[in-house]
Amino acid sequence: MITNKLLIATNNKGKVKELQDLLKDTGFELVTPAEINLNLEVEEDGATYSENAAKKAIAFAQASGLISLADDSGLEVDALDGAPGLYSARYHPKPGASDADRRAYMVENLKDKPRPWTAHFHATIAIAIPEEDVQIVDGNCYGEIIPEERGTGGFGYDPIFLLPELNKTMAELEMDEKNRLSHRAKAVMNAIPILKKISIG
Repeated sequence: MITNKLLIATNNKGKVKELQDLLKDTGFELVTPAEINLNLEVEEDGATYSENAAKKAIAFAQASGLISLADDSGLEVDALDGAPGLYSARYHPKPGASDADRRAYMVENLKDKPRPWTAHFHATIAIAIPEEDVQIVDGNCYGEIIPEERGTGGFGYDPIFLLPELNKTMAELEMDEKNRLSHRAKAVMNAIPILKKISIG
């Protein structure tokens, strides 16, 4: 039986906050793993964003019995041949590196390459209904990497990802701006018709 609860299948607090805001008008009651006492870590060992997102969505749906929405996202930098991509959250040789460590490491790897350092954020969202198929959608946000950090909002690579048309980094955007322009926002926009169909069904 389909309930009106939608599990946001991530333990990343930054993603939870963004997704709660993006999904608030879908007609679902949004729940997090912490709220239902679900302690689940899913290894992201897929070869594509779709594989990782689907793996997480299915695991959380099976564990909770709820419709689950998971995402996998990455930053692809043209001068680094598309790196770090799938490995964006692990883009540093040091185990346990922080977001700030990863940003500094990226800028260090780019410093001898000509600017602009064009890049895009990619997000894939997977929606899993227990005992049914998984549905996949994507979103992209294009910009460039800059050497100096700007802004205190967001997380991950947001302070060094510039949107040239606004002359703002992702970390300088207000939440309502970010929720119109980000890769995750665009993927959620593509997911909303699927979610509405599920909630009606």
